[in-house]
Amino acid sequence: MPTLTDRASRSAFWLPLLIAAVLIVADQALKAWALANLQPGLPAQVVIPGVLEWLLTFNTGAAWSMFSGSAAPLALGRLLVGLGILVYLYVRPQHRFLSVVLAMISAGAIGNAIDGLRFGQVTDMIHAPPLSAITRAIGQGDFPIFNIADSCVVGGTLALLIGSFVMDRKPKAEVNPPGDDGAPKGH
Repeated sequence: MPTLTDRASRSAFWLPLLIAAVLIVADQALKAWALANLQPGLPAQVVIPGVLEWLLTFNTGAAWSMFSGSAAPLALGRLLVGLGILVYLYVRPQHRFLSVVLAMISAGAIGNAIDGLRFGQVTDMIHAPPLSAITRAIGQGDFPIFNIADSCVVGGTLALLIGSFVMDRKPKAEVNPPGDDGAPKGH
């Protein structure tokens, strides 16, 4: 079974670069659409009843509005992390799985960095009522409104964690392979 650092099937640099570029473009396109078509403070627009809504908000901090008012330093940090990941993948090509999830994380960091540097805040517009139902059930209020970049960071990180448990498992070494009685072999 391959591991996350298996060098036999390294991904070409263009793959993570392409994935990051497509995700950054999708993130920026949805943010531009939200800014042109939604207004903050208005009720959510239902996309899929009970599942997905558009609700325009802005965040000058990080997840759950931590570090509010720190958009510029956070944007610079995000940009450095996102570009750093891509440079790492260029210098040290990785297994395809690892390249894809790191490209997702990089795209999310860069996508939100663009907002922070351009507007001094990150544009969020995706509201998922099922996620809010879970966070309310554990006493944490509504789940934050998010964007594609946030989804890339969270999804990539979760995939990385799950992959590290699944792909790095080494099969248990057999004490005696089938057909071997364990006796020393004669010459």
